[in-house]
Amino acid sequence: MSKLGTTRPSLADALANADLLVERATLDHAIARMAESIARDYAGEVPVYLTIMHGALPFSGQLALELGTHGLDLEFDYLHATRYRGETSGGELVWKHRPATALYGRRVLLVDDILDEGHTLLAVRQWCLEQGATDVRIAALSVKRHDRCVEGVQADYMGVEVADRYVFGFGMDYYEQGRNLPAIYALKEGA
Repeated sequence: MSKLGTTRPSLADALANADLLVERATLDHAIARMAESIARDYAGEVPVYLTIMHGALPFSGQLALELGTHGLDLEFDYLHATRYRGETSGGELVWKHRPATALYGRRVLLVDDILDEGHTLLAVRQWCLEQGATDVRIAALSVKRHDRCVEGVQADYMGVEVADRYVFGFGMDYYEQGRNLPAIYALKEGA
């Protein structure tokens, strides 16, 4: 049973009807490449490193370790803002946890699993600026290829592009399942 009190679709069935879009080795390479750019851009600073829960958790941990290999220190915090709440399409933004770290006068790096249309990231970025952050950048593991992104939001650091399909794995969920899959999958058309 899911949090919504209904039986959720089977992850095993989803995997049987999915295409492997991005394998683990490709993701590892993309994260290492992102870390090089981020470490260069934040050299000599300690940014506030905000993981957007729950989806960004696997990516955020791996990226943080890669940044450590480049000598970049981070001040960790997290936030939990969602528009999905276990559903497959977004609704109104709901804040479940706001960061405890003061953002005033700080540079902030938002770390998320996917930039789809960008409604959540835009709202979170704006909130950080309202808290006094001097600079807010976005590191997204994946970015969907389409033309529906809201104006004013883009990934400053991008891992991989993915097709405009229902994707899951490596932080992204299939009805709150499969976030810990070590690759990115997409449901087959019509599945």
